[in-house]
Amino acid sequence: MSGIDSFAGLSSDELNAHWMPFTGNRHFKAAPRLFVSAEGMHYATADGRSVLDGFSGLWCSNAGHGRKEIADAVAQQLANLDYSPAFQFGHPLSFKLAKRLADMTPGDLNRVFFCNSGSEAADTALKIARAYWRAKGRPEKIRLVGRAQGYHGVNFGGISVGGMVGNRKTFGPALDVDHLPHTLLPENRFSRGLPEHGGAAMAERLLDVIELQGAENIAAVMVEPFAGSAGVILPPKGYLQRLHELCDQHDILLIFDEVITGFGRTGSAFAAEEFGVLPDLLTTAKGISNGAIPMGAVFAREGIYDAFMRGPEHIPELAHGYTYSAHPVACAAAMATLDIYEQEKLFDRVKELAPKFEAALHGLKDCPHVIDIRNYGLAAAIQLQPRDGEPGKRAMEAVLEAYNRGVLLRWTGDTIAVAPPFIIEPAQIEQIAQTLKDILQTTT
Repeated sequence: MSGIDSFAGLSSDELNAHWMPFTGNRHFKAAPRLFVSAEGMHYATADGRSVLDGFSGLWCSNAGHGRKEIADAVAQQLANLDYSPAFQFGHPLSFKLAKRLADMTPGDLNRVFFCNSGSEAADTALKIARAYWRAKGRPEKIRLVGRAQGYHGVNFGGISVGGMVGNRKTFGPALDVDHLPHTLLPENRFSRGLPEHGGAAMAERLLDVIELQGAENIAAVMVEPFAGSAGVILPPKGYLQRLHELCDQHDILLIFDEVITGFGRTGSAFAAEEFGVLPDLLTTAKGISNGAIPMGAVFAREGIYDAFMRGPEHIPELAHGYTYSAHPVACAAAMATLDIYEQEKLFDRVKELAPKFEAALHGLKDCPHVIDIRNYGLAAAIQLQPRDGEPGKRAMEAVLEAYNRGVLLRWTGDTIAVAPPFIIEPAQIEQIAQTLKDILQTTT
């Protein structure tokens, strides 16, 4: 391994043993960036610095860090029931959590299937969609439709429906899936909130897929209400509503991936509620447990669940699940997280902070290299002009310099993403914006 021989008490062999996910391993291990503790809005680094969390960890620590309520709930659950079989047996907390979650969702998204991550939630939803049509006596409805620049995790269903080429090209062909175009349109640059242009027209590109494949062969369309990992790509006004109408008209299930937008990021519990569109299936993870314990869930409408409830009662209706589905410790973390959201009214706080957040980030419009800024709720993206011959490097350098100056952000391609915990203070929003402004003024 090139670079340092040891760091923060780790030997070079220890640093080298960990094959890190979605990371340039050689680049990272030459100068490791390690966190050793966290509290509130800040991480503490291995080299003794405090770093303001401008990205909620990884879109997940919505209530901030070091929440004693979650730690206590986890400790108590570990002492009382550390694990319960997930198949054919259960534990009370999973049912209480499912009902509590169902009460948060709009419409009749009342049936909750637990898993352990957003990737598992995506593949679970896709399997449910295909199995649903078979249960309905329409086994020909197997085709899936995703969207360019969509991200639905890293399992084979998710990377197939997802539209980020870099997440698929390493592994070769996956499922045969059709894709709608993304909604990042030049005429909507520097929109504040939902863009004005192209909504219905972009949604109607689904008709091209229907004409090509036949609605009778299409099981489901899966989209993020807004694309997070691709850089906060927002739906133009009317887009999600028209997409929902077309799916209903052509007997196609609509799946919302709310792994990022769920649990308050838009200011509502779910983007389905925020945008007034009821999908047939909805996937979640991340904020469900504040990132403290891995957990994910898929919400299904009553009619979808009911379609499976036939045949011999002792036979599993859906041959799917995970050893750690509804893990008791994860359930305890989720229940404590929901308590915090409710008691501190954090979703309302997102709505209160959103105008300040929007103004601060759009204040970077005239900085060098900035070609677009997009925002909704407490999520924003600053898109930079790619440097000739070095795509993605300008944003990477800006984010790493922000880290050196005490602010954690994220880059994806040439886009800088900002998505702070909901407990952020207005002065900290200004700190993020000013740090970025200072960096962009000197970025080459």
